[in-house]
Amino acid sequence: MTDHLHSVREGRLLRLTLNRPEKRNALDASLCRALADALDDAGRDPAVGAILLTANGRAFCAGMDLVEIAQGTHAEEIDAVHERLFTIGARLAKPLIAGVQGPALGGGAGLVANCHIVVADPEASFGLTEIRLGLWPFLVYRAVASALGERRTLELSLTGRIFSAAEARESGLVHQVTDGAPTRACEIARVVAGFSPTAVEKGMAFAQRVRGLDWQDAGAIARHERNQVFAGDDFREGIRAFREKRNPHWPSLGERDG
Repeated sequence: MTDHLHSVREGRLLRLTLNRPEKRNALDASLCRALADALDDAGRDPAVGAILLTANGRAFCAGMDLVEIAQGTHAEEIDAVHERLFTIGARLAKPLIAGVQGPALGGGAGLVANCHIVVADPEASFGLTEIRLGLWPFLVYRAVASALGERRTLELSLTGRIFSAAEARESGLVHQVTDGAPTRACEIARVVAGFSPTAVEKGMAFAQRVRGLDWQDAGAIARHERNQVFAGDDFREGIRAFREKRNPHWPSLGERDG
């Protein structure tokens, strides 16, 4: 772990905070590696129910560290860690929730696109600005296109324009726009972390597994997974708690804590 990434466990919530404010949280190889490692570890940790991603300073993330990229050293290592980080949303086993303040540009927009729920301040801004530097957002393009659609992502990549939180919400990159976005994102993350671990993890795996499948094949997987959940202890407890008008005590959560 690097000093540029703070990690704090709060019950079943893991809070990760980008901490390079003097560099507008630009992503150098060390920070990328630490963040990818932390996310992969959290995905395997049964005690983690959800992950919150925030940033210190006035910018969420200004993108890649251009000084490091320009030096061209350890290029293969940097490529590998970028590939890990900017595909994390498509394979992470736990919900990743972002609270965005300030600009999220280039690689920062790629981070946002990899999050499963995004809350942004009204003054937050986004953009794929690589074209201004004679570059293309190659590694983040897939995640952004998954969130925004191919045509809009191509337009943003070609123009390099910076767009508002309101437009980001309209296009699907952001889910909520509100003052105090990190606080609101934390509230959502705590709620998600408190749900049935079995339901969340099976649901996350299902969403990843059926991506790109036709409806018939996806439907067969859906029926199989639903029947497994129906037969599980968490679902039975959820039904009992609903009927008894109380909060559920998930059996799978007890097993993990024990």
